[in-house]
Amino acid sequence: MLAEFRGFLTKTNALALAVGVIIGAAVGNIVSALSADILMPVIGLVMPGGSWRDAKIVLNSQSAILYGHFIGTFIDFLIISLVLFFIVKALVRPQPVSAPEPTKVCPECLDTIPQAARRCRSCTASVA
Repeated sequence: MLAEFRGFLTKTNALALAVGVIIGAAVGNIVSALSADILMPVIGLVMPGGSWRDAKIVLNSQSAILYGHFIGTFIDFLIISLVLFFIVKALVRPQPVSAPEPTKVCPECLDTIPQAARRCRSCTASVA
């Protein structure tokens, strides 16, 4: 059973997925700390009132609309997604696109075959 589990982890890339999730959570914590501890205090200096995350509209004695918390969470999301975008862009480079193999058309069956072919793979006609 242990060998079967090991095979599952290696063949289905479950181990790589688990490592990715753990690293993603760690990066999320770092970016959240950057946002909450470094950027938000600076934004708080610019905003009137200082503690703008506590801003709310009181509806009655038991409920309120916490728009400051919502705006802060939205700004956190934007910062986290921007940082993750730059990390992914730096780490994941697109594969170079290779030129397609030159082809020609078989005069007998009109199938497309490689340029270097001497015989058609569909009708087996000789192609010069």
